[in-house]
Amino acid sequence: MSDPILSIEGLSKVYAGGTKALDNVDLDIRKGEIFALLGPNGAGKTTLIGAVCGLVRPTSGTITAFGHNLASDWRAARARIGLVPQELSTDMFETVWRAVSYSRGLFGLSPDKARIEEILRSLSLWEKKDAQIRELSGGMKRRVLIAKALAHEPDLLFLDEPTAGVDVELRKGMWEQIGALRERGTTVILTTHYIEEAELMADRVGIIRKGQILMVDDKASMMQHMGSTEAVFTLAQPLGAVPDALDRFCLTIGEGGTSLIYRGGTGAQDVEGDGNAEVAALTKALIASGVDFIGIDIHDSSLEDIFVGLVAETQGDDA
Repeated sequence: MSDPILSIEGLSKVYAGGTKALDNVDLDIRKGEIFALLGPNGAGKTTLIGAVCGLVRPTSGTITAFGHNLASDWRAARARIGLVPQELSTDMFETVWRAVSYSRGLFGLSPDKARIEEILRSLSLWEKKDAQIRELSGGMKRRVLIAKALAHEPDLLFLDEPTAGVDVELRKGMWEQIGALRERGTTVILTTHYIEEAELMADRVGIIRKGQILMVDDKASMMQHMGSTEAVFTLAQPLGAVPDALDRFCLTIGEGGTSLIYRGGTGAQDVEGDGNAEVAALTKALIASGVDFIGIDIHDSSLEDIFVGLVAETQGDDA
């Protein structure tokens, strides 16, 4: 595996007053991946992005991007990093064209009208190129932020809550744009409150809480190792106990004995321990044992289930 394009080691940030926003964070980012950083409000996501982008000065630790130490050689690395911030802070009286062109010039790149046009067209902003930013909708303003970040052709792009406050249609359009960036070879790191966004787009997922990285894993591996399958069999006749023939399955009896509840497996299909395959085997075993059922409700863990469970588990550790 090639060296990471971004390596964070032992990164901590303590603000005046003692608030610890980052606590000894280690993280490596691979070239060309989409990495989703999930965490509740106040978890440290924006502080981490700010530290890499030069907006926050770390208390301790090192950040290396494209082989450059950001503490001593930040200019060379920063030129290859783009940021789309949460806040819609931009020059509201400037036109879209001028704002995006100016962002390119800030990084010392020569004017390139064809490239600016390509960016604006890809974000459906071409028809608005001469409009003042203050005249645009919230979704369009957020697209302008993305266009500004892309203007200097970064190799690593941070998207901090890129679809916050954007309607569903625009959100799907932005997902398509993020996918297109990956196709061009851009590495994307995004923070999001929409866990479906991470589940749909990310190659790897990191979960952060109280400034600490709880885990980082490939999305598929996370689903396999931490996911599970739940199946509820509604019974034709109540049961008082689980039949001995079904002892090998992880079963409990529901209230009143009117259902059998299975929980187990990985929640990932076509792997060892596939919960759906176990449910299929359980169905056959129920029939063979003469247990009559009138309905089955099957649910595989989503990334949201895993995230909520992991955060709740660590909150319990704090108690």
